[in-house]
Amino acid sequence: MKLFPRALSLRLALMFALVSALLLGAIGFYLYQSLEREIAWRDDQALLGRLERMQALISDSDSIEQLRSRPKLYENMLGNRDNLLWILDDSGQVLIEINPAHMNLPRLPATPQAQVADGDVFEPVRLAWKDVTQGDRSLTLIAGKLLGEREQMLGAYRFKLWLAMSVGALLAFVLGWWVSLRGLQPVRLLARHAAGIDVQHLHLRLDEFSSLSELRVLSHALNQMLARLEDGFAQLSRFSEDLAHEMRTPLSNLMGHTQQTLRHSRSIEDYQNLLVSNQEEYERLARMIDSMLFLARTEQSDAAVKATQIDLHELIEQLCEYFEGVAQERDVALINQAPDQLLADPGLVRRALANLLANALRYATPATAVTISSAVLQDRLEITVHNQGAPIAPQHLPRLFERFYRCDPSRNQPDDSGGLGLAIVRSIMQLHGGWVTVESDETGTRFHLGFPLPAG
Repeated sequence: MKLFPRALSLRLALMFALVSALLLGAIGFYLYQSLEREIAWRDDQALLGRLERMQALISDSDSIEQLRSRPKLYENMLGNRDNLLWILDDSGQVLIEINPAHMNLPRLPATPQAQVADGDVFEPVRLAWKDVTQGDRSLTLIAGKLLGEREQMLGAYRFKLWLAMSVGALLAFVLGWWVSLRGLQPVRLLARHAAGIDVQHLHLRLDEFSSLSELRVLSHALNQMLARLEDGFAQLSRFSEDLAHEMRTPLSNLMGHTQQTLRHSRSIEDYQNLLVSNQEEYERLARMIDSMLFLARTEQSDAAVKATQIDLHELIEQLCEYFEGVAQERDVALINQAPDQLLADPGLVRRALANLLANALRYATPATAVTISSAVLQDRLEITVHNQGAPIAPQHLPRLFERFYRCDPSRNQPDDSGGLGLAIVRSIMQLHGGWVTVESDETGTRFHLGFPLPAG
């Protein structure tokens, strides 16, 4: 069970009420303590004042017996039933007693200076006492005040404080809920607008909320997410269209050749030629499916690479031997200028470089060279595959690594990679945490593979 409810408005209201209760409680506690100390200080000053007035009466009277015969002089000074007064002689005998509560005479230590303390009796009382001299007699003056009325008043004040704090917390909760509902209205409006964006309206954005500083970051993040979704959906649509086109071409060839052959009786040689032609289309389909499965595996969240130390010169030398026949057929030389070591997955690096070499040989000008070089820069090891040939138009460069994208719209090259070769290269580099870039000009086309160097 969670401490706070799921609704954000209720959470804010509860937190606002809690903060208000704590604040009101702290203020109430401070006021209560201040009032209690102020009342106690005033009572103590009143008790000390009574001692001084009694001492003045004793000094002005001829004897204590004269005071005892005139009780109104000091009874009027006490004023109510909560006040007490004793005058004792040096033997402890009570000479004057004003004790409407009938309390026992307290036992107090002798002191020439006025002292104030709580009485050691069953009923709470505050006492002040002092030893004085009248002629040759020593007297003890004791003034007291019962604290029942004070406790009753403080108890009523405490009740009012608790009541005020409870009502204040309740009002804070209600007002906080109302304020949070009003304050979160733009968030609900943002949610409604975001809920109204579907597949057909991915172009819509939440820019109207950028004027609110609290929602600027959220709306900006949502707009970025919508932009990524729009790009991904558009790419998926293009991918579906391209996939259908790529699959349709070999299937159409297979069906057309087979139907054409089956219309009439053919010789065994004709049937064999049909099987050879079909085999080429089957291989093309198999390569396409294999490439698509490879891309699907590399884009899974749990895809990982098995990195080992690679001798780039040796690996590229093996690739040059593999492509040697194609290079000789097209009168292109393969030059290996990669002496460095690389920590990566050998199989994936071999496949990425094989795709780049096949692409470079396909578009290289005859009687030129394809160069594979490497260089260690500040934070990366960069492998470059350079071929000399017709430059790629600038509008094609940003889309070269998309699936099924070709610069030549005819798509009729029999030895191409189905438009997935460069997409595979990009996926392999993303698995390694690296990147691939391309640049093309009159001097040729250069593909750069950037592998991040391990820290330390």
